[in-house]
Amino acid sequence: MTDFFVSHGMIYGWAWFLATVIGILVIALPLMLAVAMIIYAERKIWAAMALRRGPNVVGPWGLLQSFADGLKVFLKETIIPTSANKGLFLIAPIVTFTVALIVWAVVPFAPGVVLANVNVGLLYILAASSLGVYGVIVAGWSSNSKYPFFSALRAAAQMVSYEVSIGFVLITVVLYANTFNLSEIVLAQKGNVLGFFNGFGFNPLLFPMWVVFFISSMAETFRTPFDLVEAESELVAGHQTEYSSMSFALFWLGEYANVILMCALNAILFWGGWLPPVDIPVLYWIPGIFWLFAKMGLFFFMFGWVKATVPRYRYDQLMRLGWKIFLPLSLLFVVLVSGWLMLSRYA
Repeated sequence: MTDFFVSHGMIYGWAWFLATVIGILVIALPLMLAVAMIIYAERKIWAAMALRRGPNVVGPWGLLQSFADGLKVFLKETIIPTSANKGLFLIAPIVTFTVALIVWAVVPFAPGVVLANVNVGLLYILAASSLGVYGVIVAGWSSNSKYPFFSALRAAAQMVSYEVSIGFVLITVVLYANTFNLSEIVLAQKGNVLGFFNGFGFNPLLFPMWVVFFISSMAETFRTPFDLVEAESELVAGHQTEYSSMSFALFWLGEYANVILMCALNAILFWGGWLPPVDIPVLYWIPGIFWLFAKMGLFFFMFGWVKATVPRYRYDQLMRLGWKIFLPLSLLFVVLVSGWLMLSRYA
C-alpha cells in the first residue's frame, strides 16, 4: 500500500504513515465488530446447550442485541468512587483495551496479510499480552475497595501462573518451526505429518502441547472454568466491580478481543493457520483467510462449549493444575521435542 501512495506522488514518509493507519483501522474496526458478534454467538451457544432460545428480539434473529447492549452501556453515567485514585481508575480499562488491540499487529491472516511481519512476532505477542496484568492490578488497587483488590491479586497470580506454561509450550513450537515469525511458523506446518496433514497439532509430540495451550489460553483469559476473577462468595464482578458505563465496557471488549486472539493463536501455532487441514491442491483454491476464520470459529465454539458445561475450579485446583501438572508436563515435552529433533535432523 505504501508503494501505491508513492506511485501517486506522495512522499515516502507520509505514504508509509497513511498506509500504516489504514492497516490499523482495517484490523481494529472489524475486530470490534467481531467482538459484538461473538458475544451474540456465545449467548446462542449457551442457549442451545441449555435448551433455550437466546437473543432473538432485537433485530433479525437477535443479531442487533450486542449493539443494543453497547448503546445502553454507552448512555450510562460513569461513576467514580469518592475514595478511588481517579487517574489510575480511568487509565486501567484503557490499558486493558489497548494491550488487547496492539497484539494483533503481528497476527498473519493470509500470506502477506499482516500489519507487521516481524521476525520476533511470537516474542512480541508474549511481551505485549503480559502487559495486560497491569490493567487488572491497577483497576483493583485504584478502586480503593477490598473485594476488587482481592480479585485483582487472584487474577494477576492466575495470569502469571499460566503464562509460564504457555511459554514452555511455545518453545516446542519454535523448536519445530525454527523461527519466531508467525507467518513462517504457519508455513513450517505444511505437510508436517506424513507429508499430508498441515498442522503441528497432527504431530503426536505436539498434540499434548496444544491441549495444554488450549486450556492455558482459557485460564489466561479468565474463561470458565477458570473465571476465579468473579468470586461467588463475594458476589462481585472481580477487579471491574466499581466500574460502570464505557469504562466497564472497555474491560469486556478487551476480554473478548483476547479470546479471539487466543482462538487465532491456537489455529496459527498448532493447526496450520491459513493452510487447509490436509495438503491437497484443490483445497488451496479456497482463500487462506477463510480457513483461518473457520478454525478460529471452531475454537471459539469449544470455548463456549466448555463455559456452558464445566463447573468452576476452586483456586487451589487452578494453581495445582498450572504449577504441578502443566509446568512439569511442558518442561518434559521441551526435552522430548528437542531430543527428537536432534535425532531426526542431525543423525
